[in-house]
Amino acid sequence: MHKLQFSVESLSFDPRIGIVVSRFHEEISDGLLSGCKKTLGEYGVNEVKVFEIPGAFETPLMTKKLAESGDFDCIITLGAVIKGDTQHFELITQECARGVMNIMLETGVPIIYEVLATNTLEQAKERAIGDSNKGKEAALSALKLLSTLSTHHLL
Repeated sequence: MHKLQFSVESLSFDPRIGIVVSRFHEEISDGLLSGCKKTLGEYGVNEVKVFEIPGAFETPLMTKKLAESGDFDCIITLGAVIKGDTQHFELITQECARGVMNIMLETGVPIIYEVLATNTLEQAKERAIGDSNKGKEAALSALKLLSTLSTHHLL
């Protein structure tokens, strides 16, 4: 499994972070959210608001609303889409990722995208529970991005 290769410096401010979490695969979402919130807490992030949505397809809309609100310094998106027998998997994963990327580019609000796209439930569990928790990695990525932007006065 890939491990992050950077360190997170201390932030000079208390970031306001919004987390958008798809509830479609609840066990996976719970693991990602737990890892994300725990890691943010370990770095002293106090202002975290969680927004639950039904599935990954709704991620771009909720993310856009949060980005446009001006209430968040960074948004983290969490969820899972698991491949089935139809093309639904490809449609949902591609459009969800594209939608979130477009929102980040349009608004300038940092967004960390961690909506898992896996072939099996077992692969999703490997990435949502334990040492390879992608929720933890999402939190670290958010903090690193905020730190870099803040250091260079780009926030």
